[in-house]
Formats: sequence, structure tokens, C-alpha cells
Amino acid sequence: MARFVSGLHPSIANVVQLQSYWTFQDLTSLALKVERQQSKYRKFNQKNPSLENVGEKESRTLKPIVGTGKQQEEHLARTSSRWTPSQSNPPIRKCFKCQGFGHIASNCPNRRVVTLLEEPEQEDSLHNQINDPSELEPVYLQGDNGTLLVLQQSLNIHKEESWLRHNIFRTRCTVKDCVCNVIIDSGSCENVVAAVMVEKLQLPTTEHPRPYALSWIRKDAEVQVDKRCQVDFSIGQFRDRVQCDVVPMDACHLLLGRPWQFDKGTIHNGTSNTYSFNHNKHQIVLLPSPIVEEVDNSVTALFNRTLFAQELKVAQHGLFVMLVEENPQQETIPEIIQPLLQQFEDMFSSEFPSGLPPMRDVQHHMELIPGSVLPNRPAYRLRPDEHRELQREVEELITKGFIRPSASPCAVPALLVPKKDGTFRMCIDSRSINKITIKYRFPIPRIDDIFDQLNGATLFSKVDLRSGYYQIRMRPGDEWKTTFKMREGLYEWMVMPFGVSNAPSTFMRLMNQVFQPLLNKCVVIYFDDILIYSPNADEHLLHLQSVFEILREQHLFANLKKCQFLTTRISFLGFIISAEGVIADPIKVEAISQWPEPQSITEVRQFHGLASFYRRFIKNFSSIAAPITELLKNDKFSWTKEADRGFQQLKTVVSTAPVLALPNFEEIFEIDCDASNVRIRAVLSQKGHPVTFFSEKLNEVRRKYSVYDKEFYAVIRALRHWEHYLLPNEFILFTDHEALKFLNTQQKLKGRHVAWVEYLGAFHYVLKHKSGKCNQVADALSRRINLLRTLQTKVIGFETLKELYSQDLDFGSIWIKCQTGPNQFYHCQDDHLFYGNRLCIPQCSTRIEIIRECHDSSIGGHFGRDKTLALAKEHFFWPTLSRDVERFIKRCSICVIAKMRGQKVGLYTPLPVPEGPWTDVSMDFVLGLPRTQRSKDSIMVIVDRFSKMVHFVACSKTLDASHVADLYFKEVVRLHGIPRSITSDRDVKFLSHFWRTIWAKS
Repeated sequence: MARFVSGLHPSIANVVQLQSYWTFQDLTSLALKVERQQSKYRKFNQKNPSLENVGEKESRTLKPIVGTGKQQEEHLARTSSRWTPSQSNPPIRKCFKCQGFGHIASNCPNRRVVTLLEEPEQEDSLHNQINDPSELEPVYLQGDNGTLLVLQQSLNIHKEESWLRHNIFRTRCTVKDCVCNVIIDSGSCENVVAAVMVEKLQLPTTEHPRPYALSWIRKDAEVQVDKRCQVDFSIGQFRDRVQCDVVPMDACHLLLGRPWQFDKGTIHNGTSNTYSFNHNKHQIVLLPSPIVEEVDNSVTALFNRTLFAQELKVAQHGLFVMLVEENPQQETIPEIIQPLLQQFEDMFSSEFPSGLPPMRDVQHHMELIPGSVLPNRPAYRLRPDEHRELQREVEELITKGFIRPSASPCAVPALLVPKKDGTFRMCIDSRSINKITIKYRFPIPRIDDIFDQLNGATLFSKVDLRSGYYQIRMRPGDEWKTTFKMREGLYEWMVMPFGVSNAPSTFMRLMNQVFQPLLNKCVVIYFDDILIYSPNADEHLLHLQSVFEILREQHLFANLKKCQFLTTRISFLGFIISAEGVIADPIKVEAISQWPEPQSITEVRQFHGLASFYRRFIKNFSSIAAPITELLKNDKFSWTKEADRGFQQLKTVVSTAPVLALPNFEEIFEIDCDASNVRIRAVLSQKGHPVTFFSEKLNEVRRKYSVYDKEFYAVIRALRHWEHYLLPNEFILFTDHEALKFLNTQQKLKGRHVAWVEYLGAFHYVLKHKSGKCNQVADALSRRINLLRTLQTKVIGFETLKELYSQDLDFGSIWIKCQTGPNQFYHCQDDHLFYGNRLCIPQCSTRIEIIRECHDSSIGGHFGRDKTLALAKEHFFWPTLSRDVERFIKRCSICVIAKMRGQKVGLYTPLPVPEGPWTDVSMDFVLGLPRTQRSKDSIMVIVDRFSKMVHFVACSKTLDASHVADLYFKEVVRLHGIPRSITSDRDVKFLSHFWRTIWAKS
């Protein structure tokens, strides 16, 4: 603390040294307060230089005066008499504290301020009795002290106080001796407390009398608020109790909204961002706490090179902390490999040699779609520091010869992409040029195929190429297609840049061509990662030497910092590979185990995709992830308890995934298959150690298969999934369904069985039966409890049946007889009447509920009369059961609409033949015609069904029934009289109003 004080400005240090402080937090808080006071005083003197000496003199001579208005007037007279007559316009200043003149509020001698944190000896003044509310003594309360966070810019002496303008009110309070964050927000309609705070402090909660939903806390989801909690908190000497709704939030621990502000009658000062209110005859003023940005625990999040440069420009004094490991674990290169590295040290130089890479057989070429428009996009606007970094990168690339000035007709902007080590990589935004580039595909190796080559290896090495794309030349004549734009001009690439289409395919094509003699023998390649594997150290050194010789021959350079040599465990493509097998990389799995609860469908999809990457390690992945998979089928996000259970379980099993053995094609494979009602499951193993797992959820069609077909399908599906492992070698197939042993001798095959047996004919296998007790892995995984559906039905009202028997018309007499003695057909058990083994239902609504449960519930499926009656008769009885079932089904709206009628549809009834002309006519309209000058856009057609004579009458589409009747009467009735019948469609113009108008006119 002494060093801290010695580093302060002298004017601040002189004031701080006169005060008492105990902790470093108190010291820094006191220094910041003194700095703010002096800053305000300097600003005031700059605006009023003529008052500087006067203000200083008054601050030294004036003494605090606490008295009545008359005493204040006398004091004002004394202070105002100090102005000399030579001053023609003495400044008239009014104090907003004491309402006096000649001074301002900051220099008010009558101000009575109690600062509880700095002057605890004035705490007794809180108990003074003040009757006049206008003279309430203001008590300034600042947030409670907690654990000090020494963060970035905490020692910046000249920091501006812009946080008062751009931040809401925040402070700290104490709840159960714990310091918590508080926000006062007038935009909140309720007082809210964080659920995590309620849980950690074990605050008692009650059910909310009016539960509601909030949609602003979580994106794409609503949060149900159904709990309340009473929170006792204190800010300094002020103590209060508030009723809050329990909500999961992380913005703060306690949010005081409009209810608390209304009850306290708070007044908000927008300039100072303070809240004041009267409490126990004192005016309480709550002061905000300065906002300190929270910093992540990681070193890269604390500070980077750009922020460090900015801090040096802003602050005159600074304190920077560098976090380093006490014992940094740097990978050491084995001594046995040192001579080999010294022999090929030119391949591991820290910088590229000057000049372009050699022109190899593989070059990157770009074929554009004929007739395409060449893009010419403007350069991106960059910050000055970003532009300087980009310019430095360009100058470095020009020096190396990787780029050159260009006069290309097309250009795309350049940008910087941050790397893991804090540096930047320059890329070009090639989306527009990629759209018009002809794509060609080169096969990218499958990770499973790579692992299959590693069987028997005990030592591993990994070589990482340095900026592998820059080691491939552009095809001569295609350089202008890679042009990028900056402020200084256009530049084109001489080597393959990042971001262009077909670049990964070109790189893999070069790697496969260069290392063709060693591929799948001692080397596997995935882009710029070269993995060398060997069974022993002697062979491994020879393999490394062969790789290094190829690198030197092809002028390819590696990054020694990212290389690993002669290790028994190595991280490759997100997996840890060893002689024992393959496991998931703990560093990669940590991202899954620490994944927060998803808040939207997008986050669910991201988590599901990342977890699916390691599904081959999880024995029951599809079972555990089934609730999460169901969420992806819905557009609306709804996080259920089943999804959360699967989410937590999936994070656990991924972090504890077993070691999978590498397949040995010299050994015999074993397959264990099993099927249940909801899924199939298989395990591929060798010598009892699992190689990989497979599971699949059955769809609705396959769930209807018989048990034999499900077990048969499980076998076929497993063989198709691992066909590349099994052909053409012999393997053992285990199943717990004994009937499958006779599938080759089955006399009659079904349609699907014929295709399955034909597919099995290509394999050489031995089928063995393994009981369910022995086949525990596959049997347990295919019968997970959380996937088996249990169907339960419950009809409310059975308990009340016993009260209805005595008064029932159907069973009243029978009930009385059974109470006195046994009956031939009826008996009583547990106060209920039974007809045989069926429960008797008296006349009540329970009868309809039973019929509905048997007909249109999950066990019914809208069966017909006979099946519904059979279901009801199985457990229930009443005399009119058959009649009630039939009536219920006839009134079922779904059955009426969806089910076909039993009787055949009859023939259409033709219209009777007319007896004379214009006694029977037909009418219709022709609509949608072009509008004429007289606004006619339709034609009314009247046809005499006897003579086929037609009247075409022009009309408008908007005519109503009365106008149509007038037109008909004028054009037809006037000439032919009123007809006996008119045939038309059910147009509203031809309904009853039309006929009433016709008969009224006749």
C-alpha cells in the first residue's frame, strides 16, 4: 500500500495520507474519491477563473453553519460583503442545499452530510429526531464492501467518469453476510432475485399466487416464474425486506423494480445516478458503484498485445500482471531424435527461406465458370491498428515473394483472422470469387479409416507443416484470380492463399503424391498433420528419416514447436491414440462437459453435433441423446426434463468414455447383436475388448416387426455398418434369439427375409446363440428404461361409485341384496359391485369416460363398435353398454369425417324433363371478364332447359340478390313469364332473398 500511495499524484497522496484505511480496497476507493472531487473542482475553476481565489479563500475560512433561516441570512450577508464595489456585476450564485446565495452546493458551509463508510463516528446522527421533511438529513450510502477485484485499468488515474452516463444503477448489498450485486431498474415491473442466489444462500421460497412467463431472459424460450422469496438485505446502515420473484438470471443477484420504488417513494437523480428516499425520518441517498468489467480467467482474455498498446497510450501509471505456470510443462525432444533433427535442421527453420517454393507437379489452379461476372468488391474499413498490422503483413509477404502488385480486373477485400497464439493470419474474403469457381473434389480421408491403419503401433510422431498453403505455388496464369484489395492498391498471390475454393483438395492431392511410398505403411496424413507410427523405436527412427528426406527433397518446411516425436500417446484430430487404443481427447471433451444449458434450437443443434463426433465411444449414444434428438424435429424451442436429463447424462458419459481397441485384421472379429421394441444394438469386439459401438432407433414401421424380424434386422444392420471390417474374413456372430440359428435351413421365407438371406450369403460367419444373461452389453443397451414406453390409463371417479350404488336404478336393488347375502352373479369387494370379474358402473358420467378411453384414447385408436365394445366389456359392465357404445361411435366427429361409409353410393338423380318452353330454366354467372366502359365485368346466363334458348345479360360482379332479381325480371320474366323451377348453384345471390324479390315483383 505504501508503494501505491507513493505512485499517486502529490495532490491526491497528501489527502489520502491524512485519512485512515485498513485494506487495499479502502485505499483505492479513497484515492478514487479524492480524484473525483479534485476533478470537479478543476472543471469549476476552468469555467470561472475569476472565482478561483475567492473559492479557495472561502473554503479555508468558512465554517459549517447549522441553524435556522435567519442565521443563514446573516451568514449570507457576511459572505456577500466581501465583494468590492469595483466589481460592477457580482456573481449571483444560489445554493441548492441551503437555498442561500453567494456559493454553490459543492462549497455549501451549511451542508450536513453523513458518509457511513468513511466517517462511522457520525452514525449516531441517524437517530436525531427531525420533524420537518424538508429538513431531512441526507444519508449517503454506498455499496457494501466485498472481495476486491484488481482488474484492468483499476489504477488509471485520469480515467473519465463516463460510467455514470452510460450505465444503469448498480451497487452492492449484504444478504446473510454475503455481498451481492444489486440493480435498481424502473423498467422492471417486478422485484426479482436470482435463482442461484436463493439456492446457494438457502433462502425459503413459496409458491407464486399468480405464476407467469418471462420471454426477455432467454432467447427463443419463455421462463416460467412460479416461486417467490422474501429477501432481507442491507446497504450500509439501511436495512429492508422485499418480496421478490425467483428467476434464473446472471445480470445481478437482486433487481429492485417498480414495486420497491413505489413503496419507498424513490427519486432518481439522472446526473449523479443516485436514488433518494425518506426512511426513519432521514433522507437516504444510494450511491452507484463504479462499473468494473469482469475479465475471464484465461490469460488471453485478460490482455492481448493490442490492448496493452492502448493502455500505454492512455495511462501515465500502470500495473500489469503476467500469469505464468509455476512449473511450465514444455515437451522435451528425446535425445535419441536429436542427431536426426540436427541433420535436417534446415527443414525446421523458424522462417521461410527467401524466394518462392519450387514449381511442383501439383499447383493450385482456378477454373472460372464461363460467362461469369468478375467480382470487384470494395476494401473493408479497418481500425488504424488493424490496418497497420495488415500493411505489415503485406510488406512481409512482398519481401518473401508470396504476393506482388497486380492490375487484375477482379479483386476481393483482405482481412485479418486471429490465431491461437495471439498473432494474426491474413486471409482474403473469397466468397464472391468462389461462387464462380468450378469445384473439383479430392477425397478427404475418413477418421475411421485412419485409425484402422494404426493397429500394432506403439510409438508415434507428428509433424506439422509451417503455413502449408504458402508452400504450394499458383499455376502460372491464374495469379490474377487471387487478387485482393487494400488502400494502397491491388496485390495478387504467387502461392495458394487461405480461403479460396478447392484449396483443401489441392493440399491433400500434394500430400498424397509426395508421401505415396509411405502412405498406409508408416504414415497417415490429414491435411498438414503428418502422423508417423511404428511398432518399435528402431523402425520409428527409420520412418522419421524417410519422412524428413521427402520433406527436404520437396522443399517442405515444418513447425518444430507443433511437432511431437517418439511418444506412446499422441493427440491427433481430437483423439488420444496409444498402443492400447483410441480415446477422446480430454481437452476436446472438456468443451462438452462444461457446455451450458442450451437456450435455443441453434445451441441444441451445436451441442448435438459436437457430441455426435464422439458417438463411436459411447455405448448407448442414441438412447441417451433421444430426447435431445426429438427437440431438433421442432421449430420452437422447449427444454424438457427428459432433454435436460439426457443432456447431463451425455456430458457425463462423453467425459468417461472407454478406450476403444484398434482393429487388428489378423484377429477374428466378434459381433454381439440384440433388439428391443424401440431400438437395435450391436458391439464389434476382438478378444472381448470393444472396437466400436453401434445403435439405431427403430422407426414406427419397424417397431411393428415381429421379434424374429427385429432380431434379424439387427444382424443385417450391423453387418452393413461394419462390412469393411468383416469382408472377406470369417467372424463370429452372437445373438440372444435362438430361432435365428435356423435361418439357413428355413423352408419358407418372407419377402424381406429373401433379400436379407441373400445379403448374408456374401459373408463367412459362424452364428452362435448367447443368452441374454451372457449378452449383457447389447441386451442392456437395447432395453434402456427411459426409452420403453409404459402405457397407463386412469379414469377419475371410481372412488365415488360406492356412493352411487344404493340409489342407482340399474344396480340399486342388486346392491342391497349383495349387502345382506351372496348373489349368483354379483358380489361386493372393497365396497364396489362386480358382475363376475367386471366392475359395475352406475348411471353417471363415468360411463362416457370409459367408452371414450376405449374408443379414442391411446389404446383405442377410434375402433369400430365391436372392438370398442369388446374393450369395454373386458373390465366393465352395465345393462345398456352396447347401446351406449353404438351411440357414442355414431356421434364421434373424427369417425364420421375420416371413415368411409359402409353402403354404396347411389346414382345421381337426373332433373325431370321439362314439359314446355320457359317453364324450367337454369341460371349461372360467367365471372372474371374484362371490365367494359359501362363497368360490366360479368355475364348472367339464363337457359331454357326445354328449347335450349339462352339469354346473355351483361352485369357487374358486385350485384346483390335484389339487383339480380330486378335484372331477371326485366330480361326474362317480361318476355317469358315466371318459370316453374329455376336450377342454380348455391350462390348467395340465388338464395331465399332472390325468390322473395321475384314473387314480390310478380
